[in-house]
Amino acid sequence: MLLLKLLLCGAYFAHGVAAQVDETTSSCADVCKLQKDLAALTDRQRSLETGLTEAKSQIAGLMSKAPTRVVFTATTAESGAIGPFSTNTNILFKTAITNVGQAYNPSTGIFTAPVNGIYYFSFFCHSGGNRLTSLRLMKNEEYIVGIYDHQTSHDGADNGGNAAFLQLQQGDRVSVNLAANTHVWGYGSVTTFSGFLLS
Repeated sequence: MLLLKLLLCGAYFAHGVAAQVDETTSSCADVCKLQKDLAALTDRQRSLETGLTEAKSQIAGLMSKAPTRVVFTATTAESGAIGPFSTNTNILFKTAITNVGQAYNPSTGIFTAPVNGIYYFSFFCHSGGNRLTSLRLMKNEEYIVGIYDHQTSHDGADNGGNAAFLQLQQGDRVSVNLAANTHVWGYGSVTTFSGFLLS
């Protein structure tokens, strides 16, 4: 009987050791698999991070090559006549209807080219016929084109306009200048200054 008990205990012990060995072997296999999975995930993460960095670089490159958009239209928005002044004076087109790119400054009446390129500018005015009118489109200090109307006693009002394509360098300034001893009508939106970047 004692021998039987010893045999049974031995068998039970052997079975327990074998089960533990099986569990250990199984656990090692699971750990190895998890380590391989983790290494694969780490490689994938590195690959995705590299791809993201490259994508950001490409987007930045495309953004730097994207064309600059510059468009503006501004009006004088005064309550009556502008001028006459004793000296040539830049007209302040104080109300910017459109100012994409913020290249036009309503406080100074000056457009400053943000990039090199070919720009188109136009300007229009309304004026009383009983006084001279002389407006000039200026590039920096250079006269480009103008509007002129003689003083008459029988003409109640006049309208005029002109336009020009200008090749500008970054920083060049464009404005509309009112000649000394002349005037324009500034009420509402009848005297305007516009421009845009063509290419």
